Amino acid sequence: MAKSNFSSAEKWLVKKIHRSIGNAPLQLVLGNGDESGASDGDRTGKVILRDRTTLLRMLLDPEVGFGDSYMEGRAEVDGDLVRCLEDVIRSMRAPQAGTWYGKMISRWLAWAQANTPRGSAKNIHTHYDMTSEFYKLWLDSRMVYTCAYFPTPSTGLEEAQLAKMDHVCRKVQLRPGEKVIEAGCGWGALAIHMAKHYGVNVRAFNISKEQIAFARERAKKEGLSRQVEFIEDDYRNISGKCDVFMSVGMLEHVGAENYKRLGRVIHRAMGDSGRGLLHFIGRNQNRLFSPWIRKRIFPGAHAPSLRQVMDIFEPSDIAVLDVENLRFHYARTLEHWLARFERSTEKVQEMFGADFVRAWRLYLAGSIAAFTTGSLQLFQVTFAGSECARIPWTRAYLYQDQQEAAAEKEPKWIRAMS
Repeated sequence: MAKSNFSSAEKWLVKKIHRSIGNAPLQLVLGNGDESGASDGDRTGKVILRDRTTLLRMLLDPEVGFGDSYMEGRAEVDGDLVRCLEDVIRSMRAPQAGTWYGKMISRWLAWAQANTPRGSAKNIHTHYDMTSEFYKLWLDSRMVYTCAYFPTPSTGLEEAQLAKMDHVCRKVQLRPGEKVIEAGCGWGALAIHMAKHYGVNVRAFNISKEQIAFARERAKKEGLSRQVEFIEDDYRNISGKCDVFMSVGMLEHVGAENYKRLGRVIHRAMGDSGRGLLHFIGRNQNRLFSPWIRKRIFPGAHAPSLRQVMDIFEPSDIAVLDVENLRFHYARTLEHWLARFERSTEKVQEMFGADFVRAWRLYLAGSIAAFTTGSLQLFQVTFAGSECARIPWTRAYLYQDQQEAAAEKEPKWIRAMS
């Protein structure tokens, strides 16, 4: 690409952009080689801005402007992408007032992507119904698209996703013959796991046509079609009674304005004696979710604070039993996904093009950075109705199997001393 002739005013704009990202330890480099930012000894990476369009975009809004420019190849990162994004997040830790353009984009997205019944269907279709073949390239063999649980840091992704499903099943203390309602079932892995390994009957709701079709076919192959029913419908239309209400990775798509309604749905299903679990991406403070991710990757997404989530439970007198934060587990999950994605970029590019590859690379890398820096959290909240009798005395039941497995791996001489 030919070098541009940048004016002194444009060089000044680069310095202004660098200040807007908290003077992160990066160098911003114009297309002609002029630099602004940290010195060589301090910087962790270099961001190359190829043209004036990129400058204008980042001046209007640094996040959306960089995201779109990176997606189109107008901005490049020389260095470890995840580490560079971590540095930017840490540098912008203090609440930002935001640009007028960024605020305008957020307001427009909130209107255009509102999670009404029709809006939710459109939002979910955009992200999940591209094709299951894309997700098969980089998810685990069970197609679990939520945070895994790593008993040890060296645990592989396949084992960690299986461990996550057992972890949430233990949390709600499933018993054979119980009825479970699952809201937002993905490609069906958890519903099938609960039925197959815990002997429960599951009705799973989802509005993704692609995922429901995949899940039904898999249940048929497993011989579980009578035990697991996959229903293509919105969570607002959930009917029937259950002993346990499960939702893993759906709350991010509900919208805080609908939390009280979700609480009524949960209470209607499980009554005062039921129990359940919500697993979701959250925040420590109530802030808008990334406008670039909402624009390009996850329309309608919102990561709530725990205070907001209480709007689900309090009006229906549902008791919160336990809260666990697994944000480092999600960072590790995303590291596995990104590595697998990078090994499949040629196939992904054939399917969707180069801009799509760069957009998803940035999304996965940025998500890793958000979890490692604590900008995002991963909460698991267990809850129960006011008359539920199945409330555990301690947390020992959660970890007993892991402790026994770890003991089996210890050298015999250590076990003999214990």
